[in-house]
Amino acid sequence: MRVTAQEEYGLRCLVQLAREPSGFCTIQDIALRETLTTAYVAKLLRVLRKAGLVKSTRGQRGGYQLSRAPDEIDLDTVLTALGGHLYEDDFCERHPGDGRACRHEADCSIRSVWRSLDFLIREALKKTRLSDLVCTERASGTWARTNFKTTAVN
Repeated sequence: MRVTAQEEYGLRCLVQLAREPSGFCTIQDIALRETLTTAYVAKLLRVLRKAGLVKSTRGQRGGYQLSRAPDEIDLDTVLTALGGHLYEDDFCERHPGDGRACRHEADCSIRSVWRSLDFLIREALKKTRLSDLVCTERASGTWARTNFKTTAVN
């Protein structure tokens, strides 16, 4: 499993908005803080606005802000908006090999593993709020170890 650049940078944009005391950030502010191009940040914010995660205000004092409080935005919603899920239900139809349908359509041992992993990951992402990421890496690691009962997080 890989996290795409769009998912990573889109999430970073949201964290920047969550950290902003005034609640507003411009595209230029976010681009500078994250060392991204303004065009890329604008694209990410458009995706996030269409998903209802941010709202924009035009004018001299305009910019972007979260559409809800950071503790009301879970990472499953964010990553779904930015890229989708680990395993989509229509995966087999989109990847049938050389045939019209996958030869394992009726009985696939792999599909059940992907579905289970997708479920586990989505449940973990639903427990994680944007507000949980507005902290240091050490604090985030402690939060993750506590909430996911693992020692794998540094």
